[in-house]
Formats: sequence, structure tokens, C-alpha cells
Amino acid sequence: MNHEKFAERFFHKRLRNQPSGFPIATIAYYGPDDQTATKVVVGIVDSKEEVIELKCWPVRAQDVRIDRGINDEILSFIEERNVQRVAIAGRIIGCPHEEGIDYPEGSVCPQCPYWAKIDRWTGEVLKS
Repeated sequence: MNHEKFAERFFHKRLRNQPSGFPIATIAYYGPDDQTATKVVVGIVDSKEEVIELKCWPVRAQDVRIDRGINDEILSFIEERNVQRVAIAGRIIGCPHEEGIDYPEGSVCPQCPYWAKIDRWTGEVLKS
């Protein structure tokens, strides 16, 4: 099963994106590698392009993108804030652990060595 497409279809079927308007919800997935999402973060952005609210859900199933309970919670979170548009990252964009909290600032996450050599924004292997 393609988990990325499952998550996109789930939200797009339930949310009617307006052509413009605020607030906007951003949905980003994180995991130990580019195949398994173990955390999802939803940000609510206002018209000044500032994040006004942020909430994360850690995995409760094999992959957070196919966890129906979490997806329903995200949907409720978005609807309660009268979100007009939703932007979903099309892939896992990095390690679920937080630099400076889960591991020292400026170092590589010891639990997610995959991301040490991958550009999280492009998905390409970094040059040594």
C-alpha cells in the first residue's frame, strides 16, 4: 500500500480546499527513514504566514499515515479551526526527533542515521 497516497486521498476527500483564504493547515510527516512515518505535525498558519498553532501526533500504528484514529483527530483539529486550505508534504521530510531536545544541537540523531546523508527538503543524497 502506498501510504503517502492513502493520507493525501483521506484528507482531500474530506476537506474542500478553497482557492484562497486563511487559515491554512500544513501537514508534515516524519520518520526514521523515507518509508515509515512515525509522527505527523499539523501547523495552522494565519494570513501573516505565521504558525499560530502546532500539534503533533506520534505513531500508534505501523505508519501514522494509515492510522484512522489519528487521521480523524487531525481532521477534527483542522475543521475546529475553520481552515480554508490544506498543504500536505508529499513525502516524509525528516527525522521525528527534535534537535536540542532529543539529541544535542548540531549533531546527527543517533536513532535515525538515514537522515544524516539525506537532504530532508529534496530527498537527495548529500555530497560528502
